[in-house]
Amino acid sequence: MKQTKYSPPETPLDIVYEDSDILVVNKPEGLLSVPGRGLDLQDCLLNRIQEVFPMALLVHRLDCDTSGLIVFAMNRHSQRQLSMQFEKRLIKKTYIARVWGNVIEKSGIIDDPIIVDWPNRPLQKICHETGKPAMTNWRCIRTGQKESRLKLNPKTGRSHQLRVHCKAIGHVILGDPLYAQGEAANYDRLMLHSEELRLNHPESGRGMSFRSKAPF
Repeated sequence: MKQTKYSPPETPLDIVYEDSDILVVNKPEGLLSVPGRGLDLQDCLLNRIQEVFPMALLVHRLDCDTSGLIVFAMNRHSQRQLSMQFEKRLIKKTYIARVWGNVIEKSGIIDDPIIVDWPNRPLQKICHETGKPAMTNWRCIRTGQKESRLKLNPKTGRSHQLRVHCKAIGHVILGDPLYAQGEAANYDRLMLHSEELRLNHPESGRGMSFRSKAPF
């Protein structure tokens, strides 16, 4: 497991959509969604956004190593509405991942419960006795000798879910600093990107879809 100093990218905010109720941003890889513990972990997407939009409120988050779309609420009403949509699994998220190995099957469902691996935090693990339900739909977009490209649709939102589930089917995500080993780990970033976000607008109820093409 690689341990690296936190060095967030100095990139400007990439705002995909903005109105009086929601803000959709494309998070860069290597930036925390929320502050961590310690003064050296305070630079994060939430703090950067609140410097420009003081009213912005957290709804969900992405792993530091994951890039892509994340939505913030611009008022308490929107925060409650969006949080309810996440809780009821009404918000549809699509991720793109480059994974290790030649994926033979065209698609599948991973239904393996996940729990924190306490002696090895922040790692998570699959445990059918004490884990919380976790489900991911996947589809293979492209496959090759050493790597494949998957489209992932998580039906639940467990910590590290996509990373753990890909590892569980024998195709760890390339560049994963926590779960990949050997040649699969020798990439300059985690090859996981939140490409599409579909939600109902918290005020109008109108269905909205946002997209950010994977940078890899």
